[in-house]
Amino acid sequence: MSATETTVIFAKLEALKDIKSKTLQLEKMKQRILQEVEQTEQEEKCLLEYKQEMDLLMQEKMAHVEELRQIHADINAMETVIKQAEEARNKARETAKLIHNNDYQPLKHDIDRMRREFLGLERLPELYETESDLISPDYFDRPMQKAEWRVEVRGEDLLPPLTLHHPGHPGGSTPFLAPQPLQGPSKPEPRPLPPAPGPPAPTFRYHWQQPPPMKSCLSCHQQIHRNAPICPLCKAKSRSRNPKKPKKKD
Repeated sequence: MSATETTVIFAKLEALKDIKSKTLQLEKMKQRILQEVEQTEQEEKCLLEYKQEMDLLMQEKMAHVEELRQIHADINAMETVIKQAEEARNKARETAKLIHNNDYQPLKHDIDRMRREFLGLERLPELYETESDLISPDYFDRPMQKAEWRVEVRGEDLLPPLTLHHPGHPGGSTPFLAPQPLQGPSKPEPRPLPPAPGPPAPTFRYHWQQPPPMKSCLSCHQQIHRNAPICPLCKAKSRSRNPKKPKKKD
């Protein structure tokens, strides 16, 4: 075998060694690519589940917001009913007081005087003596107490906090939302209101004629007053989209 043939054989053997090494390296790269593609598809499925869960959570949130709005509407209606009841109570108390002081007491004193002077009889009993279960001795003198009935309703009482984690990765370092089975949002049933006592209240005219300036809440996306520091529906702090820049000091 000549020197030339020996050189060719050694070159082929060296090339075969390089081909084998690079082929093994190529196979490892292929396996890595397939592994990353499978991971991509798995995360894509997780993202679809998370987006569906987020849609359900947003629907449930809006259902709670609607329920909270209904509660506030009921509270406003009850405020009106309570105010009417207080006015009717005060009016009835004032009417009874006027009749007692201006008509009943003078007539009773006259009857007591005639019974004492002409018949020698004792005076008639006072109202608080015969109707002690309704009237006390100082009933018409003590001031009328105002009812304490206001209740603070907080949005966080209806919207429980959410726990975020990623179940697919050990340790859960990435903040993903874990899907949980949820029922569809139920439409809140209207609450019956008690009838207002007495004649209907007069219609009040507000001092403004135009609707107040409104803005959209960044949390529940409902229309609220532009200057409201917190949202009256979800109780989230109101933040301006265009905050004022601090003035430069001279």
